[in-house]
Parts: sequence; C-alpha cells; structure tokens
Amino acid sequence: MSTQSPRSTSPIALVTGGSRGIGRSTALALADRGVDVIVTYASRIAEANEVAAAVRGKGGRAAALRLDVGAASTFDAFAAEVREALQREWSRDSFDYLVNNAGVGGYAPFAETSEETFDQLVAVHFKGPFFLTQRLLPLIADGGSIVNMSTGLARYVYPGFSAYAAAKGAVEVLTRALAVELGPRRITVNVVAPGGIVTDFGGGVMRDPGLQKAVGAETPLGRVSEPDDVAGVVASLLAPESRWVTGQRVEVTGGYRL
Repeated sequence: MSTQSPRSTSPIALVTGGSRGIGRSTALALADRGVDVIVTYASRIAEANEVAAAVRGKGGRAAALRLDVGAASTFDAFAAEVREALQREWSRDSFDYLVNNAGVGGYAPFAETSEETFDQLVAVHFKGPFFLTQRLLPLIADGGSIVNMSTGLARYVYPGFSAYAAAKGAVEVLTRALAVELGPRRITVNVVAPGGIVTDFGGGVMRDPGLQKAVGAETPLGRVSEPDDVAGVVASLLAPESRWVTGQRVEVTGGYRL
C-alpha cells in the first residue's frame, strides 16, 4: 500500500532559519498556500520540529534539517542531506523555492566593530547565502524562485549597524546578479527588506514597548512589524502570480522613514 500523501506533487520550499521569527511564519504561510516545506535550524531542534509538525497539521509534508549558515564548509554535506530528504519524503530530486532567511543580529558602533564580529556577520548574511545558493542550485527546479532576506537598514541608517547593513546591501546586489544569471532557467530572484520586527532577533530588542512606540511614530501605518507581515510578502513572491517579478527589492517596513 502506498504511503504517498495526496499532496505529494505540491511545490516544495526550503526556508533557512525556519524554527522561529520570520522563518517560522514564512513556513506556515507557505503551508497555508499548499506548499510543502523543509525548514533549517542552527540549534533549536525542538522548535524546528514543531514548525514541521504544524506544516503537517495543515495537510502538507515537511522536514527539519540542521544548518549552520555561517559555516560554508558544511554546505556540500547539507546539500546531500537535502537530496536525501527529497527522495525520502517526496520521491523527488529537486525543490521549487529557496528562502535565504537565516541570520544573526549584530550591533556595534563602527569604531568598535571587531574583525571577528565583521567576519561573523559577513559569513552569515552574505557568504552563507552566496555559497549555499550555489551548492543548492542543482537541486532547484527550473521555473523556481529564490527570495533573499535583507533589511530596511540598507536604505535608512541607525548607528551601530554598519557591518550588518553592509552585508545585507551586498545581498541586494547579489540578488540582481542572480536574477540575470538564472533567468535562462526561469528562476526568479528577489529580495525582501523588513524593518524592525517583534521577534527575539537581536536579543529581542523590538519587544521593548518604548522602542515600539518610537518606531511606530515614524511609520505611516502606525506600528512596528510582525513576522506575519513579512511572511505574507515572501509567500506572494513565490506564488505563480509573481512569475514575472525578478531582481526586485521589496521593502516591508510599513513605510518607515519615508
């Protein structure tokens, strides 16, 4: 008797950093749209398994794999694990959507930014997405989509985020380059730039009521962002209706500091 799910032909998305925050919300938003999900986690295996279980609860298929986005030397082994999971769970040799979401916070005034901090931020936010996408490219189906994660800080400036914002700025340039290079395979590549999000990212700084009030006062829509605000945009960029959108930067900040 076959154990195949009725949704075995659903599109498959791989969402890095899918155990919490924007990644978690993105995985669930995609599941609501009939997309199966592979989520990655750095250390939060329990939370990642909960997300996978939630996707299954919505009628989809899911897998959770460990990935350190800052360790490019592990990407070949990770790609092999993805290939194995695709065969095991979906009887496929490719997936459709890649969301490069995983990241770490990093605050330090320019004059105090150490080389170690700089290297970590670049490794996670630029080198990681660059080489992870490269390694996974043979597994991404023609006609698929990639969404990279940037930040509103690539447009407006807060002191203390020079290295973080610069790494994200590099991701935005990379996005345009990939849109051109992957166009012949009909793979769209876009970048989403969130503002301050109420999550535990960066030590949960945006959970501070005072900071939320200050950010809301400079935001036309009058509040700080929630993970679901960003997840919906990511999911829409991966939808078939967005097949003619590529190389674009979509800022999701509620209009902060326009």
